[in-house]
Amino acid sequence: MTIEVMQDGTIKTTTDKVSAPNHSNAESFLLNISRLCGGITTRTRRIGVGAALHEHEHTHDGHTHSH
Repeated sequence: MTIEVMQDGTIKTTTDKVSAPNHSNAESFLLNISRLCGGITTRTRRIGVGAALHEHEHTHDGHTHSH
């Protein structure tokens, strides 16, 4: 997981494949960053990263993600 703070104050996180045991922790971490910093959260799926691991997609807390 790479975390960058951009010049405009935007926090950008980039992740590669996350193992099943670590997925819940990573998801909680990202949701807490969003909650604590406020503002709008957007997620963009990176083509070719983790596609084989994801079996379904759902939306909650204003964003969509796949598991």
